[in-house]
Amino acid sequence: MPSRVYQTEAIVIKRNKFGEADRLLTLYTPGYGKIRAIAKGAMRPGSKLGGNVELLTHSLLLLARGRNLDIVTQAQTIDNFIELKDNLDLISCGFYISELMDSFTEENAGDQALFNLLLNTLRDLSTVKGSDRILRYFEIHLLDHLGYRPQLGKCTGCSRPLPPEVNYFSPAHGGVVCRDCGYPDINARTLSVNALKVLRYWQQCDSASALKIKLNHELSRELKSALREYIKYILEKQLKSIDWLDELNADNGK
Repeated sequence: MPSRVYQTEAIVIKRNKFGEADRLLTLYTPGYGKIRAIAKGAMRPGSKLGGNVELLTHSLLLLARGRNLDIVTQAQTIDNFIELKDNLDLISCGFYISELMDSFTEENAGDQALFNLLLNTLRDLSTVKGSDRILRYFEIHLLDHLGYRPQLGKCTGCSRPLPPEVNYFSPAHGGVVCRDCGYPDINARTLSVNALKVLRYWQQCDSASALKIKLNHELSRELKSALREYIKYILEKQLKSIDWLDELNADNGK
């Protein structure tokens, strides 16, 4: 019989009030994937759990299996990403990442590589300049991990090699289409040669290499629009955190 008590690392990707003093947590873990759990009394002043189960906190948790929801019995913070949480722009990026994780992942499907991607992205946001590049790299590799890797090597319409010219990115086709195939697709958007080169490179490089790529304002907006529309097409909805992210970017002239 499996033990009722288990220990795991976890990153809090969603947190809601539950009753008068409890928190309902959505956690992403390396071995169990996404799980939901109750942190009893976490909202009470002086709670031993409170600060250890804040949103976007990496903690070591001890949980007891429950009939419907597991219960957090002990928690110890590993990293609270204080640099991220003290910066309004960065915390908006963190909220976007957490909403992406919650929207794309199923419960109880462990994925160590995906956990590492989430953890390393939060670390990069806390310590490295270039939030736009960090977000785009996360989006590309999240899509890759979950089976939505966009086809960038050849036309998804006719399967011919893509010519080195302006082509189209088509969410419905799952990648890039040539000008002949892209023209009838009213939802396809033009994709420049440089944007395609960056996307191809980011698909196969590590995050440190990705962050070395310099993007001008126009190229950054082009990459953001292509990936955002692809994500919206897959999820069939617009993420709530995007409005706040866009508002802050507008205030900062991005």
